[in-house]
Amino acid sequence: SHSTVVILNEEGNVIGTSQGPDTNHWLIGIEECNKRIQVMVASAKKNAGIPAGQPLKSLGLSLSGAEKSDMKQKITDGLKALDSDLSEAYHICTDSYGALATACDSVGVVLIAGTGTNCLLINPDGSTNNCGGWGHAIGDEGSAYWIAQQAIQIVYHAVDGLFDPPADISWVKDRMYKFFEMEDSFSILPYLYQNFDKSKVASFTKVLSVEGAQGANDALCKHLFKRAGYVLGRHIRGVSRGAHASLLEGAGPNVVCVGSVFKSWPLMQEGFLEGVYPATDSKPALPGFRLLALEGTSAVGAASLGVKYGLNKALPMDYDKYTKLLFEHRH
Repeated sequence: SHSTVVILNEEGNVIGTSQGPDTNHWLIGIEECNKRIQVMVASAKKNAGIPAGQPLKSLGLSLSGAEKSDMKQKITDGLKALDSDLSEAYHICTDSYGALATACDSVGVVLIAGTGTNCLLINPDGSTNNCGGWGHAIGDEGSAYWIAQQAIQIVYHAVDGLFDPPADISWVKDRMYKFFEMEDSFSILPYLYQNFDKSKVASFTKVLSVEGAQGANDALCKHLFKRAGYVLGRHIRGVSRGAHASLLEGAGPNVVCVGSVFKSWPLMQEGFLEGVYPATDSKPALPGFRLLALEGTSAVGAASLGVKYGLNKALPMDYDKYTKLLFEHRH
């Protein structure tokens, strides 16, 4: 996982950028989160040629885990105390809002499937409906971490004789041992417990996709991605229950797709449609949908929201510049 900062000028063009590590305060704490943000903003200002002592007009932060208003205030207060010249105004929202604002005019659905998962529907009146986003302990279904965890669990269940695997485990087991540098079955435990590294575990999913499902045509890897597609489709079905009628007309809503898992879309497409439109449904949840993949970073949307809500102004946004059509379906 990583974070990105962009600085936009009055024309909505990117004039400065920087990157840094994860900024989820639930994982690293608010103090460390603020330190990382301050360092990245300072680096982006330098990249844009802005003097260190000159504050930004407004800082829009689209952060994973920033749902609650009291948490947003703690982050804002902490940043002001850390660097009084960081920004004149602040606006904080979740990562879903930044993604949607990068792709369209803040109405539709955001489906995040990277290291973790989350899905948010935003209606024209600003009301929302959420599905997922509960972290790896009780959620993250369809994420890179979840796919890797499922692969590991299937192998261990098969070896233990607890459950029969959906397909032969030989290829996945071999690559698992190599990827995690395992000597025996106990070698995986430090990665999952005392030295837990969610990003490390999640990165095994790239091996399962590129080398396994696509390269070796491995049946278990293909099963894992079809299953991931199904549960991501269920996220869309879940949030659609709170959609206003206007989003359920015509071709249906735009769904902004964010995260590395969507690089494996062809492996997930069949399962995704089964998740959105289960055979047991008497009435389809949606008339259709358009999946839009972000071409750039959702930091652009975060910056534009910072201007919109921090300064009560609107930046010109070329949405086509930041998206491409991934898939379109009419039911």
